[in-house]
Amino acid sequence: MNNQENQNKLDFEPGTCIDKGDGLIKRNEKELLASLDKKVEAEKGEKAKKKSLVKSLLWAAAMIALSVTLAYTIIVVAIDFLGLGTQRKIEVEIKQGTTVAGIAEVLEEAGVIESPLAFRLYVKLAGGGADFKYGVYVMSDDMGYSDIARALVENGAVAETVKVLIPEGASVDEIAKRLEEKGICKASQFKKIAREAVFDYPFLKDIPKEVHYKLEGYLYPDTYQFYAYGSEECARMAAEKMLSNFEEKVYFGLAEEIKNSAFSLHEIMTMASIVDMEAGGASYVEKQKVAAVFFNRLAWTSEPNLLGSSPTANYPYGGGIYNTNKNRGLPPGPLCAPGLDSVKATLTPAENFDKCYFVTDKNHQFYYNKTYNQHLSTIQDLKNKGLWQ
Repeated sequence: MNNQENQNKLDFEPGTCIDKGDGLIKRNEKELLASLDKKVEAEKGEKAKKKSLVKSLLWAAAMIALSVTLAYTIIVVAIDFLGLGTQRKIEVEIKQGTTVAGIAEVLEEAGVIESPLAFRLYVKLAGGGADFKYGVYVMSDDMGYSDIARALVENGAVAETVKVLIPEGASVDEIAKRLEEKGICKASQFKKIAREAVFDYPFLKDIPKEVHYKLEGYLYPDTYQFYAYGSEECARMAAEKMLSNFEEKVYFGLAEEIKNSAFSLHEIMTMASIVDMEAGGASYVEKQKVAAVFFNRLAWTSEPNLLGSSPTANYPYGGGIYNTNKNRGLPPGPLCAPGLDSVKATLTPAENFDKCYFVTDKNHQFYYNKTYNQHLSTIQDLKNKGLWQ
């Protein structure tokens, strides 16, 4: 072997492939595939780790959610069981033949309990239910399961109701007298409710403190069936029914008209009570004219600048602040429960009616005048004709 050949051999490391043909290409392919396989395996491993981590996080989140739900349920049931409420009085009627499951549903709908299932479970474990009685109950949301079960056993009574007409224009005092005459409650009990009781109705929230009866004007006149147990609870239930009726017929029923009025609901009800006292038996059109007269007077900027409604001088409370013959503007609140027509007439008084005075004769005919002198002349004319009352 010559030196050149030896030199060529030294140019390559032992084991190095110098084949520039198919052998080298195949080797490179194998190495590339092996590298790709390793990369794929590494990616698979990384994905598996991520997937495992996501599963772990989802599992942990599910367990936390389950724990929170379980804790909330336990708290709700515990509050329900112990009766931790606001002492709000609730009327509940259990009809004859109602099952324990049905009673639980009634109690939930009324707001006495939160969980019908938990109450049924308690009754079953306590071995009760068979001796529950039907009837009308006055419960509260702070009664525990044991108190409720005891009441259903001991306080059951057949509901006795009495039909009562609350006339349009009736004051709280007049309503209280009627309720006492019907055996529903004492007049003093109802007056206390009308003056002091708190009811969850939005239209009662902005009533000024100056009013004598908070509920005056909002006890909707209608014919009712009231429970008659001669108690303060019956007084409250009667007031609740009348307020609920007012909410439906006026607060919701005339919502659009009230919204478009330039006056608040309380101002509208105050003016409507005056319209009712002045023109209670008159037609709707007549009431619209009477309402227009008082709104015209309300807009006066010079003397006499008084509404001058005679019936307001007879309101027995407030030390004279309801008297519109002496005090400017509207009284602090309604003086009676106006009928729906009077409320509607107040919301839509006669248009383009510029009269500021009116008087009626003994036949209940209305006479309107623009000036006070014309008004006096009309009165004299009625006296001359024997029509003055």
